[in-house]
Amino acid sequence: MKAAVYRRFGAPEVVVLADMPKPTPGPEEVLIRVIASTVSIADHRARSRDVPRGLVLPTALALGVFRPRKRVLGMDVSGVVQAVGKKVTLFAPGDEVIAMLGGKFGGHAEFARIKQDGAIAAMPTNLNFDEAVALVFGGLAAHGYLSRTRIGTGTRVLVNGASGAVGTAAVQLAKNLGAHVTAVCGARNAELVSSLGADRVIDYTSTDFTTESDTYDVIMDCVGNAPFERVQHLIEPGGALLLLMADLTGLLRAKSRSRKSGKLITAGGVDYQAVDLEFLVALAEAGRLRPVIDRSFDLADIVAAHRFVDAGHKRGNVVLRVAADPEAPAT
Repeated sequence: MKAAVYRRFGAPEVVVLADMPKPTPGPEEVLIRVIASTVSIADHRARSRDVPRGLVLPTALALGVFRPRKRVLGMDVSGVVQAVGKKVTLFAPGDEVIAMLGGKFGGHAEFARIKQDGAIAAMPTNLNFDEAVALVFGGLAAHGYLSRTRIGTGTRVLVNGASGAVGTAAVQLAKNLGAHVTAVCGARNAELVSSLGADRVIDYTSTDFTTESDTYDVIMDCVGNAPFERVQHLIEPGGALLLLMADLTGLLRAKSRSRKSGKLITAGGVDYQAVDLEFLVALAEAGRLRPVIDRSFDLADIVAAHRFVDAGHKRGNVVLRVAADPEAPAT
């Protein structure tokens, strides 16, 4: 099979197309013929080792010290089930699915494996493969963090970095829960986030939201520039700071700061589950969650896709088209 492979850390050019053995599903595994994936901020960080302060060593231990342990990036996929293991009962060949591979990666290839009890679900019936995969990475992250606190009618939520993959999902999910949503992004993305449901948009290039007098019940930081010490005065008593991007200090001190402040400070990874994917699928089919795609690249243009993500200005998701359509022959 064709795959985008990187054998050393570095710039986008370290990623090259290569032939790899087609995987065989284990007894409880589903083999997916990948139609689309995304090139996400997680792929950028894994490839470049551009990680928050203090996390270089933990990242190296997880991904490889001298060279990558997982040579094929891509955390999410949409595609068609090609084969299943002998103990698989939840899926069958021909099923159209979306899946989150998580830290195992492997989505930037013609085939990917996942356990049947992993984060895999039937694809939304009203979306194509590109649109469906654009729900996965940002949707699961946003849902996972928002679920750590209580949000209801009138809850004041601020999303910092509202125009990225996680941010565009977070704005919609918070709005679905009845929240009043303030979105922080650049001026060129104001119309986009407003169309997703944001009640107010702050242009970070002209206004520093941390200097304003408005306070919030929940602040979600998708960028990494709103640590507790910078925004604690903006969080209402009993409120929450959701740190999707945090340095080592932010991660280690989250619990103690929660205890001392009486405000929930939470950081760290999301536990990817099928039930959460199914929740996102139901919202998409009901027209309450819209995937946002900046642009799409073919697998052959993987370097250009990484360059675009590296620039740091993508809106929503960057889709990687691994196969032109489900009927195209794969090697």
